[in-house]
Amino acid sequence: MTLLRTKRLTKHFGGVHALDGVDLSFEAGAVTALVGPNGSGKSTLINVLTGFVPMDGGHVLIGDSVVPDGVRSSDVSAYGITRTFQSVRLIGQMSVLDNILLVLTERTVWGALFERHGAFHLDSAQKTLTEVGLWEKRHELAENLSFGQRKLLEIARAISMNASVYLFDEPFAGLFPEMRTVVSRILRRLRDQGAAVVLVEHDMELIRDLADHCYVLDSGKVIASGKPADVLREPHVVEAYLGK
Repeated sequence: MTLLRTKRLTKHFGGVHALDGVDLSFEAGAVTALVGPNGSGKSTLINVLTGFVPMDGGHVLIGDSVVPDGVRSSDVSAYGITRTFQSVRLIGQMSVLDNILLVLTERTVWGALFERHGAFHLDSAQKTLTEVGLWEKRHELAENLSFGQRKLLEIARAISMNASVYLFDEPFAGLFPEMRTVVSRILRRLRDQGAAVVLVEHDMELIRDLADHCYVLDSGKVIASGKPADVLREPHVVEAYLGK
């Protein structure tokens, strides 16, 4: 079942066609990889899908419903979509636990602080933080975590949303091997639970290991799609990605 798709999606920055009539579909119970050279349109696509950048043309659909043009990034979660960022976005002056409670409550800072002293969402927060190995760090300020721990916390925030579509923008970058194992396990769990998992990644071995389907973008266009093992060895994909 298709959970999220785009139809003739376009985005221009001046004379640059960041997205040029892109048609994609993201299926339930599958990890779909987005690959391509720098500047190919991957992050722009994620930003358009999550309301951080307005589209110039085309449509985004959740199931059969068209997402209104101009939907705000703060409202995207209502459509069952959540994401992570290349550059981690946390509230550094809040504790690890409060960063999770912020998305488990009514998503206000005061709501998170109130829940800190209750038990309503603590079980869920403990489960999520334990999964990423940060429960013992729950009282530390987010800004005091290591780079890898901050990335894991952002992933924990995303999976706390109980979304149907998860967009991960280079979640493995800069992580130690044991942290990469944790993230791989999370992506597989989300897939097995029926979510659509979208993965932007440069590591081809990870793509081959994790992804069920792969789209290759170059200069704002989809130049190939299919099983990663097949797509990533196509000559025109190698040429676009490696410049050979």
